[in-house]
Amino acid sequence: MELSEFVYEKFGISHNIWNYACKIEKDLELKFKKIDEITEFNQLKVLAAMQKNKLSDTHFAATTGYGYNDLGRDTLEQVYADVFKAESGLVRPQIISGTHALTVALSGNLRPGDEILSPVGVPYDTLQGVIGIRKEKGSLSEFGITYRQVDLLPDGNFDYDNIEKAITNKTKLVTIQRSKGYEYRQSLSVEKIGELIKFIKTINKNIICMVDNCYGEFVEKTEPTEVGADLIVGSLIKNPGGGLAPIGGYIVGREEFVENAAVRLTSPGLGKEVGATLGITPALFQGLFTAPQVVGGSVKGAVFLSALFSGLGFETLPKTDEKRADIVQCIKMKSAENVIAFCQGIQRGAPVDSFVKPEPWDMPGYDCPVIMAAGAFVQGSSIELSADAPIKPPYNVFFQGGLSWHHAKIGIIMGLQAMVEQGLVTV
Repeated sequence: MELSEFVYEKFGISHNIWNYACKIEKDLELKFKKIDEITEFNQLKVLAAMQKNKLSDTHFAATTGYGYNDLGRDTLEQVYADVFKAESGLVRPQIISGTHALTVALSGNLRPGDEILSPVGVPYDTLQGVIGIRKEKGSLSEFGITYRQVDLLPDGNFDYDNIEKAITNKTKLVTIQRSKGYEYRQSLSVEKIGELIKFIKTINKNIICMVDNCYGEFVEKTEPTEVGADLIVGSLIKNPGGGLAPIGGYIVGREEFVENAAVRLTSPGLGKEVGATLGITPALFQGLFTAPQVVGGSVKGAVFLSALFSGLGFETLPKTDEKRADIVQCIKMKSAENVIAFCQGIQRGAPVDSFVKPEPWDMPGYDCPVIMAAGAFVQGSSIELSADAPIKPPYNVFFQGGLSWHHAKIGIIMGLQAMVEQGLVTV
């Protein structure tokens, strides 16, 4: 049976949609080749770090209880530090999400009277409650830590004049969100992040520059720690876990600041010395090893989605030919009906829970109903094929992931198929 016939029969894709998708894929050959070059570079970077640290199967042994003398955990953290060209790393299954990792990094390095500055506008929804922008029990604002922000300029560039004015003697930490979150803006390239950090350090070299690196790892050849970031933070169930990590987060950067985070994660006096790994260390190593390939496939999926929908008259961000800084692709869907149909189609293309029909709901941490499509092997793993959107104008949907390019491709096509079946778009 030919591939096209199999797709028609098994997945219910129409001939018109499949032929249109195949034409789009053909047009992207040169773009995909450039993505493969970045993937290969990052794959070799990870391999070199593992070889440098003499990774062995002795590092895969499980620890329990306090987790003292966990050689695998300590080696994993050094591998992460070497991959990201940092002094130190904290990579733990006790960190449950990217938001938790950011909370640990902020709480460990800030004290009452300190101020946080965001020079890239409002942070992602879940972090707003952590900081206290949105009132939540236990927020940093309850401990006397204040917050300022400077919005990006209308063209997406940094407002350097107002950033300089916003920095005071209270400014202890600058938080830079690399990915767009639910904002309709370009995600930040490592180069742009480096320019911003250099500017901040000329004003006060002691300000801690922390980058929320979620969704950005291995999309480029360099990482923010290579352009001056003191800390970078992320989730293992996004890019660096490679779809194999069942839980976890990481914090890498300058040793002093990583240790500050460690004593907040565990307790003062213990820091990085404790924390059992309970047998999941092999998955964390293997996930990191496969991560460049998984991320490369995800980036191809994002580019393919942009090309597919821009060809049908939808506004996309980034555009197909624009440089990528993360794996997230935004489509301005124009209506709630389009958003819901697309997400339901993505769900139909999942390996897990493909029979489930996602609907918008009042998800904790968000200010409006949100729809999330994700049939993942790991709950909440957004390196796996997923799409989500706040149900409010301008009805932007945010797509990311796919453990392989070919799965991302079929999922995206099924998203379009669902919209066509409901009479929302014509191909």
